[in-house]
Amino acid sequence: MANKYANLCIAVTGLNANDNPGPGMAVIRSLKESFGEDLRIIGLSYESLEPGIYLRNLVNKTYQVPYPTEGTAALLDRLTYIHQQENIDLVIPNFDSELFNFIKIAPQLQQMGIATFLPSHQQLSFRDKVHLKEFGEKNNFHVPADHKLFQAEDLRKATDDFNFPLMVKGKFYDAHIVYTMDQAIKAFHQLSVTWGVPVIAQQYIKGTEINIAALGDGKGGNASVVAMRKLYITEKGKAWAGVTIKDDKLIDLANQFAAATNWKGGYEMEIMSNDKGHLYILEINPRFPAWVYLTAAAGQNQPAALVKMALDDEVEPFEDYQAGKLFVRYSWDHIADITDFQQMSVFGEL
Repeated sequence: MANKYANLCIAVTGLNANDNPGPGMAVIRSLKESFGEDLRIIGLSYESLEPGIYLRNLVNKTYQVPYPTEGTAALLDRLTYIHQQENIDLVIPNFDSELFNFIKIAPQLQQMGIATFLPSHQQLSFRDKVHLKEFGEKNNFHVPADHKLFQAEDLRKATDDFNFPLMVKGKFYDAHIVYTMDQAIKAFHQLSVTWGVPVIAQQYIKGTEINIAALGDGKGGNASVVAMRKLYITEKGKAWAGVTIKDDKLIDLANQFAAATNWKGGYEMEIMSNDKGHLYILEINPRFPAWVYLTAAAGQNQPAALVKMALDDEVEPFEDYQAGKLFVRYSWDHIADITDFQQMSVFGEL
């Protein structure tokens, strides 16, 4: 099977690997492991210091792309140029904030010969933090109560209803547990400046944090579901260590989500299991998580399966994976040359 895909050229975003890492490098590792070293990976970056740019053993060449705020026309123009240079077979976007644009231009990309495997705009909207509580009520999922915050004064109502501690979340990314009104106001201003409004105030649920990585087939089912319990969590709430676990309730929850949405593509469910065993959906991220390489290690290589599905190959749903597979994230000082950074900054290619 590896030979069939050996000459593929796949473009991947999300090359940042800081304390809030993007999924890109984990996706690339998974693809390389499945399809071999002859697979050509094109990195798509937004900043000149995204570490993936300089990891030449994983990324063959990187091109800078316009920020999502620059719109679909700018993105399509840039991808057209990159495609002329590289003859891309498939693009895998890995950031929430860029998905709207990629979904919108997917038909044009398809005409150019670039495959995608993405949800629709409607599917993207279903699980948006702004609509998540409403979606949960409609489909009988446990979702914490929330308030949409358009100005700092809106926190008064939220704190009256939920008390402290309280979760304050950005529209696309970032979440803070706050214990006082001063902390809540500070978090609101920080998140609204970074991601815009509304900011989400969400009821705090105490329990065990579990994440589910899944791959929806677009027909109401999942090709893969792998659950992971967080063992170490950073100040930003990111899993820095975790272990695969098996629980039929978690698999059923992901399958219920896929059935309710006909989700197409990778996604992550952030779950809190409380002391009564209720599974609360805290967030549903519309792309692979940064820990997705763990799915490959456990026996269900989700990025590789997505590639096959995007290229219209038949993929049988995975039936099992290995529990007890542990990941521990670590920092590594990668050495590059300042001329590489200058090349990327000035010309937008490396």
